[in-house]
Amino acid sequence: MSLFLLLILVAVALGIIGVAVHGLFYLLVIGVVVLVLDLVYVAVRFRRGGRRHRVVR
Repeated sequence: MSLFLLLILVAVALGIIGVAVHGLFYLLVIGVVVLVLDLVYVAVRFRRGGRRHRVVR
């Protein structure tokens, strides 16, 4: 979960810098790509069902 939050912060920071600084539009694009990949990563992790049960013998 901390990886998810870190990637969200990185995406937002890159997006803000990309919008604020003239000529660094590519940072906004990179921020959007990081955000989309992060959301896909979380969707795949939650789709698997989270924690797996251990078999005790």
